Order: sequence, then structure tokens, then C-alpha cells
Amino acid sequence: MKHIVGVADMKVVSEPGDIIVTHALGSCLGIAVHDPVVGVGGLLHVMLPMSKISPEKAEANPAMFVDTGVPALFKAIYDAGGEKKRLKVTVAGGANIQNHGEDKFAIGQRNYTIFKKIMWKNGVLIEAEEVAGTVPRTMYLEIGTGKVWLSVKGEQVPLMV
Repeated sequence: MKHIVGVADMKVVSEPGDIIVTHALGSCLGIAVHDPVVGVGGLLHVMLPMSKISPEKAEANPAMFVDTGVPALFKAIYDAGGEKKRLKVTVAGGANIQNHGEDKFAIGQRNYTIFKKIMWKNGVLIEAEEVAGTVPRTMYLEIGTGKVWLSVKGEQVPLMV
């Protein structure tokens, strides 16, 4: 079964044949987390770096922000039997697709910086990444294998096999 993750959304599944996909990662980040031992995986599509700009929105939908969505994703993975020491983490997006690479707000870069800080602070390594640039990406996670790939301009790009 294919599970679609929308903008400011996340899904965690454990069926080996399932695939989780999120489309149109521009400045947003797609974050895939997979535990190969218990076969659980999740995908998060976050829009903005910090929830302090709207605590009400963050409370209603933690997946909107990096600083609230990442902990929510990891908690859901742990609740499904995943263990920190086994997790494979992959990230994509954080691009600047507006104005030919000129983004005075640097949302994509800020999203990625906050994500990296959270990972570092919690001792979690990032297995693979494809961030920055000026092209949107679609991200896929196959639960049974842990394979992560992107679709960039219609071409498949393996991220983690």
C-alpha cells in the first residue's frame, strides 16, 4: 500500500510491502526514519524551522515545524517498537526554488540547520541526505527494505539502499 504524506504531515507504518511518499519538497524537509530490525518506518514533511512563531499551530499540528515534528516522529517510531541505536535517518529538501536561488528568509537552510542541531544534540547520525539546491524533490521510503529514493525532475535518485 502507498501512504501519502502531505505538507505538515507524517505517517509511521510497519507493513513490509508499504511505501510512504511525500511530494514537492522545496524549502520543506522530508525526514525518513527506519528501524530495519522491527520493520517500522516513518516519513515527516515539515514546513518551518521553529514553532515559537506560532505555538498554537505547533500544538495543533507538530508536523508543521522541525523543532516539534522531529520529536513527534521519533516518539511515534519508538511507540511502534523502534530503537534509537538501530534507526536509519535520511533527509531531503531544504531547497530554494523561489527567485532563482535568492531567498532572503532562507527557510530551507534554516529548516536543515535546526534538524541537524536536533540530531546532533540527541546523538543521532544521518545516514544519507540530499539537501539545498534549487529543485523540488519527491521522497519515498520502502518499509520492508528501508530503501529511500527521490524523484528529481522525473528521474529516480537512490538515497539509501
